[in-house]
Amino acid sequence: MLRPTNFLEESTARQIVQRAMGIIAYSVNVMDNNGVIIASGDASRLFQRHEGAVLALTENRVVEIDVATAAHLKGVQPGINLPFCFRNQRVGVIGISGDPLQVRNYAELVKMAAELMVEQAALLDQHQWEKRYREELANQLLQGTGDRAALEVMAAYLGLDLLQPRIVWIIELHDRQPHLLRELLNELESGQREALIAMTGLNELVLLRPASWLQGSWSQKLERKQAQALQARLQHRFNVRLIVGGYFAGEEGVFRSGLTARATQAMARRLKLRHKSLFYDDYPLPSLLCDMCEDWRALELSKPWRILSEQDDKGVLRHTLRQYFSRNCDQTQTALQLHIHVNTLRYRLQRIEAITGLKINVLTTALQLYIGMLLNE
Repeated sequence: MLRPTNFLEESTARQIVQRAMGIIAYSVNVMDNNGVIIASGDASRLFQRHEGAVLALTENRVVEIDVATAAHLKGVQPGINLPFCFRNQRVGVIGISGDPLQVRNYAELVKMAAELMVEQAALLDQHQWEKRYREELANQLLQGTGDRAALEVMAAYLGLDLLQPRIVWIIELHDRQPHLLRELLNELESGQREALIAMTGLNELVLLRPASWLQGSWSQKLERKQAQALQARLQHRFNVRLIVGGYFAGEEGVFRSGLTARATQAMARRLKLRHKSLFYDDYPLPSLLCDMCEDWRALELSKPWRILSEQDDKGVLRHTLRQYFSRNCDQTQTALQLHIHVNTLRYRLQRIEAITGLKINVLTTALQLYIGMLLNE
């Protein structure tokens, strides 16, 4: 008994047999390009060489076999055998068992159906491979470690320009349901055709999206507009948050954009921000500092803030300082925000100076307090 080749997939051959026999009342066989039966309405005939199929392939013609002829051939029953093609190449043979005079009318229809199913399977397979290639290319670019020549070959195969600047968008799905993630992926694949998409978590997708250009240069305003439009469109069906990394030119642009997107994500989680859209360009300093919390440099920079925390039991001074920094060190605006008199604000700032030993109106020491605040939020 012979095993089939892999030129024609057995799964496709079985589908051909099942669909054909659902329509006609005759047993149908599918033989591969070696004449081996790989699917049949008669399971006992599987993986046997069919001499009628071999003849049909060799001479590229329809082979009809009557009862007398079948008696002299091995593994053959009366019927009709037609070679069928894909992309101008013979890939197998369709056989219909029965009196040739009776099954002849069905033969061409079954053959045409078989060719359509093989083509459909090939297109689906190609589509799946392209999806895998696109996701692998996305992952390689995000990691920043792939071989450049290999990446260029992969991009060329997909018809993509590797030099085109891309910005990393992280989409967090807050409903942890697999079917919703699949639906979200389908939505993005149909609506963001120019983007590379990677699934990076059970509730997370990453887009590597072409940067938004306006008059020959990257437009932050247009990037925001498009990101907000996507977030608004998705929000009707999905509970998502969109995090947009920074723009960087050059070969490592995607890698660096991914790092800034991740830093912004970590910062947002640490500060428990609930914004539906977050842009790295809005939070560059807190995002960059977020991963430094355990570093010795961070511990040194945040020492004055920790000293202040130890002597500020009710948190009044720290809250005052947060509002002071958020109002760009404008005492009048800070006092209004806190609903206190300016003199009260000045008193609190003096208390902070006395506790920390730093001068609020000196840029370098004020910056140290500001960084300490960010590192300890």
